[in-house]
Amino acid sequence: MMGEALKTETLADRVYREIRDAITTGELRPGQKVTERGFAERLSVSPTPVREAIRRLEQDGLLERSGPRTVKVAMFGGVAIQDLAEVEVGLRGMVARFAARHATPEQLAGLDTILDDADDLLILIKQRHEAGQDVVKHVGRLFDAMQQFNALVEACAGNPVLVRLLDQTRVFSYPERRSRVIERVSVDDTFGLDRYATHRALVHALRAGDSAKAEALVLGDARGGLGDLLAGR
Repeated sequence: MMGEALKTETLADRVYREIRDAITTGELRPGQKVTERGFAERLSVSPTPVREAIRRLEQDGLLERSGPRTVKVAMFGGVAIQDLAEVEVGLRGMVARFAARHATPEQLAGLDTILDDADDLLILIKQRHEAGQDVVKHVGRLFDAMQQFNALVEACAGNPVLVRLLDQTRVFSYPERRSRVIERVSVDDTFGLDRYATHRALVHALRAGDSAKAEALVLGDARGGLGDLLAGR
């Protein structure tokens, strides 16, 4: 019975993320009506995890109840998304604080290696952009490297509960964030560069065990990054 409850909880988390992603990416439009049964059929799950996910999305302000088994996407005009973004930013800052306490030498070395590779990619992207050559593939590789960096920082935190909460509150799914970043960088090779240097500074703060500095760096980077992507919605 306990194993079954855990499975249902995990499935509800997945359904929650998938519905939330559909809302934040605009796949589900503000004011659009949807049913529990419709979500269940769309996601090939039973109504139980859908019901739990909808309850949480109502609490987030992303869905509004319009009938016993029907909800509609909230006409939030960006307010609920901004609130969600603040939660994501705050959790990312907490992850950095924990990482400064628990990062191992091996993990810190791994972060340095990722950034070394990212630096090489960044130079290549600038060269190709200046030569008028396509940079989409290389920008994608750089984005993937940064995702590896962030994932390793999360591993450094040694707090799976916190990381799980962060995963549940991300404004953009990985594919959506990747698509938006590539689109912006392909027309503006300076996009996000003002925050890139903070990654090295973060590793230095983690290595020094400076929780406050690590948190401040990530808060600034996360807030700026989400602000840029939300501005392009």
